[in-house]
Amino acid sequence: MGRLAALVALTMLAFAANSVLNRMALSDAGMGPASFAAIRTGAGAVTLGLLVMVNGGWSRLRPRFSAANALALTAYMLGFSFAYVTLDTGFGALILFGGVQITMFAGSVLGGDRIAAQRWLGAGTAFAGLVWLLWPGGAAAPSLMGAALMAVAAVGWGIYSLRGRGAGDPLASTAASFLLAALPAGLVVLALPDAVTAPGVVLAVVSGAVTSGLGYALWYAVLPRLTASAAGVVQLTVPVIAMAGGALLLAEPVTLRLLAASVLVLGGVGLAITAPSVPARRG
Repeated sequence: MGRLAALVALTMLAFAANSVLNRMALSDAGMGPASFAAIRTGAGAVTLGLLVMVNGGWSRLRPRFSAANALALTAYMLGFSFAYVTLDTGFGALILFGGVQITMFAGSVLGGDRIAAQRWLGAGTAFAGLVWLLWPGGAAAPSLMGAALMAVAAVGWGIYSLRGRGAGDPLASTAASFLLAALPAGLVVLALPDAVTAPGVVLAVVSGAVTSGLGYALWYAVLPRLTASAAGVVQLTVPVIAMAGGALLLAEPVTLRLLAASVLVLGGVGLAITAPSVPARRG
């Protein structure tokens, strides 16, 4: 259990790093969202593809191609990058990870899982903490287009995570998804060319090759050991981690509200992932 917790924590750190890297590229490095998404996806595809080819070759990769996985990953990659052009960070993260939780809980219920009351309580507590932390009180109304794009990203990531629970070869499955997703991401940047800067390219490559490619392969490796509902709830820690990273790397302020909400989020996650399993309903 300790090793699983450590792997999950490492994966959540990678997810949070993606948010920080994306914000840095768009706001500080002057990178365009389409270019960032395309380079991020391409870097992940190259890194993972090489790893699979060195450790098993084409025969390991070929059976893992899935159009549904690639479509879900593409929706997340593009929605995430374009949404942050118009959304403030807090509201965007609220839509993304709230939507992921809703998607994965819905998938869990539709899949026949019975969710323990403790897990519902933990999910509600964590989500309440996240809403309190990220709610943009007093700010201008968010862009409807940005909110819609982030909702698409949330559904895409939720579906990608749900499908990852059945991945027999996490590394090959992730590599295949990135290789297929690189094509539509490239087509989007050709159709909507935008700014490309050297610092932005570096951030996109790091995000794609390390915190996305290798991070998602690790996520696929731990997913079979988590219930769908727990996997959805644990991702609510990511905005808290990302905001801590923002404070360290982007000089964002750390407030009492941040600390108190973090206790709620992490406490709720603890309730959710330690809840006893409930037997599935019998048909």
